[in-house]
Amino acid sequence: MLLQNKKVAIVGGGPGGLTLAKLLQLKGVEVKVYERDLDKNARVQGSPLDLHDDSGLAALRKAGLLDDFKNNFMVGADQSTITNHKAEIFFSDHGEKQDENFGDEHFRPEIDRGVLRKILLESLNPKIILWNSHFLSMTQQDEGWLLHFKNKESVYADIVIGSDGANSKIRPYLTDIKPFYSGITMLEGNVYDAEKRVPNISKILRGGKIMAFGNEQNILMGQKANGEIGFYASFKADENWAVASGLDFSNQSEVLKWFQKEYPDWSPIWYELFENTSAPFIPRPIYCMPLEQNWKTVKNLTIIGDAAHLMPPFAGEGVNMAMLDALELSEFLTSSQCNTIENAISDYETNMFKRASKIAQESLENGERMHSENALTTMLDFFNSHKDVKKKFDK
Repeated sequence: MLLQNKKVAIVGGGPGGLTLAKLLQLKGVEVKVYERDLDKNARVQGSPLDLHDDSGLAALRKAGLLDDFKNNFMVGADQSTITNHKAEIFFSDHGEKQDENFGDEHFRPEIDRGVLRKILLESLNPKIILWNSHFLSMTQQDEGWLLHFKNKESVYADIVIGSDGANSKIRPYLTDIKPFYSGITMLEGNVYDAEKRVPNISKILRGGKIMAFGNEQNILMGQKANGEIGFYASFKADENWAVASGLDFSNQSEVLKWFQKEYPDWSPIWYELFENTSAPFIPRPIYCMPLEQNWKTVKNLTIIGDAAHLMPPFAGEGVNMAMLDALELSEFLTSSQCNTIENAISDYETNMFKRASKIAQESLENGERMHSENALTTMLDFFNSHKDVKKKFDK
């Protein structure tokens, strides 16, 4: 095996990095994950994830974790409601028979991000994860790399894989290509004990998702674990909107006033979200890597997930692509189809560039559709046609 007697370092312990670690662990590879978080409880995890059969679920299947996923996914959280800015419902698939058809390309079960992370962490030998490992830099040493961390001793690895997200510190060792701003910014909020705090919204949400469209603006939200709702006000803005707005994002009333001014025709029902958010709100300008990016393969270094192909969230593919990266890279590195580690990395990157470009293009186009003047009509057409396809598939 190519990785026999090799030390593999994965920088970043998100879903992609942990999936890769699990797949390599199953092959007996000496692998370590260096995560900057102090421990597994250091921060609140983000939005729920819908996993797809040919990517996220395929990786879990290969990792032997599909049963754990089935025991923990959020039943019904994939059901959607589409409204206009007045909170009038135009589409809902609640109440329809929901078959848990694992293996069906149209079934995209949701799981809380924190729960997925827990499943992956508990499947790993605890010695694989090195918490409180804040990566600073690395230097070439012998045939590998010497990794340097804040307040920790440096460590050697024969192969380094960056899984450290949008602001990756590993990526610059491969390329100076940077992401571009998509023109869309999202303002994130989270509401705990949602049924009590935002009863009107909860009645519409019904444990699933809401997509509200109006005036080239959106509110997007989804049910999270433990009665929590995560939501985003999504709109077109200048890249530096967060600073230029002058908003104190820890001040609920100030952000509510902003919403009332900038979303003037939207129903007061949405005010519940802003009045009950656990501050601070988080502004998120949405970026994307250039679609035709490429770099020369390095024989002992590569990247996966957002570090490799950051893209907007409007196709629901970010984590799925990261987990598929982990699956494909692990197979190239541990199978007999490649003669050298460099060839394995090269084959992985060639595949990754091609599929990530296609999905990123789709994500950008969806973002434009969802923030267009005719967004409501466009998205209704899409969901209704998708429903028709699924009905034909189920017959």
